[in-house]
Amino acid sequence: MGTDMHEQIHVGQIGVRFLLEGEASGGAVAMFEFDVPAGARVPIAHSHDGYEETVYGLAGTLSWTVAGEASEVGPGEVLCIPRGVVHHFANGYDADATALAIVTPGVLGPQYFRDLEAVVLASAGGPPDPAAMVAVMRQHGLTPAP
Repeated sequence: MGTDMHEQIHVGQIGVRFLLEGEASGGAVAMFEFDVPAGARVPIAHSHDGYEETVYGLAGTLSWTVAGEASEVGPGEVLCIPRGVVHHFANGYDADATALAIVTPGVLGPQYFRDLEAVVLASAGGPPDPAAMVAVMRQHGLTPAP
């Protein structure tokens, strides 16, 4: 069973739309699009031990740092992030960016982003509680970088 493709989850300025949840692929893969406005606040550097993440650029350009190496991902470009490798991204450009993320196996789902969205909304426009954000990350298999 798939996900309602119209569900837009907002984690601060970033929008996430799941196209395929792990249950629909027997746990093999999950896939989501994410929009990152120019200059948006983004997640802290982190790793995930339970899955690989492959990012495919759809529009605009995102700057990524993976294991300390910087790269740019624009339309038609791809970046693979191995398990356990610390990474983060940013959009320091003038244009909004959209990318497709493919998670293998498909163990990360929309509930992670819904939980982060709830922490951001609870901040009532102020900065989200860092401890609550870290707790959500850990609960869903992400490890914040030291």
